[in-house]
Amino acid sequence: MDGDDLEDGALRLRRAMVLDQLVRRGIRDPRVLEAMTTVPRHRFVNPALVGQAYDDRPLAIGYGQTISYMVARATELAAPRETDRALEVGAGSGYQAAVLGALCGQVFAIEIVPALAAQARRALAETGYTNVIVESFDGSGGWPEHAPYDVIIVSAGAPRIPTLLVSELSDGGRLVIPVGGPEEQELAVVRREGDHYVTSYDTRCRYVDLQGRFGVGGGQPIA
Repeated sequence: MDGDDLEDGALRLRRAMVLDQLVRRGIRDPRVLEAMTTVPRHRFVNPALVGQAYDDRPLAIGYGQTISYMVARATELAAPRETDRALEVGAGSGYQAAVLGALCGQVFAIEIVPALAAQARRALAETGYTNVIVESFDGSGGWPEHAPYDVIIVSAGAPRIPTLLVSELSDGGRLVIPVGGPEEQELAVVRREGDHYVTSYDTRCRYVDLQGRFGVGGGQPIA
């Protein structure tokens, strides 16, 4: 099977994934569904799991991290627009950043594990997402150099919402972060409305812990 056949087969699997997994779970935003159909998820998983890239389960990407359908839900809650500037904390293999790259004007992504950040940069370059910048450092306090952001997605769980991340939202911006204990979390959505911040809670989930100074066990204040 040549490369074109492999990509055609992957596209068919992505279309099936969108219908059977995402739409069935209530994902409705047409731009998000289109991005999930377009971004080649198999290019962002552990090479040994490429054949399982579109299965309905979390997939390992190394260093104890995974990707799952929650990428679509977090993205839908963040409601990205074409001109938005987005930040992702906990980029992992780069898959969530690629989905944001398909929907936003500019994406800044942080991954605390250098090897994963390098993997994400390679995958994003190979798949043509040139509007995504990936760096490796402690992103638990955000990336103030490029703030404010219209969208912030944290792909790791925290016991509460980090105040520094909230402070990096633009007026009208949206922050999506898994919040809760070690066994179960919910996706928290913080919307900035002028000087006010409105928080709501959505889908139950389980992400890996947010690492770093303002992450789980970091010993620094979290709102």
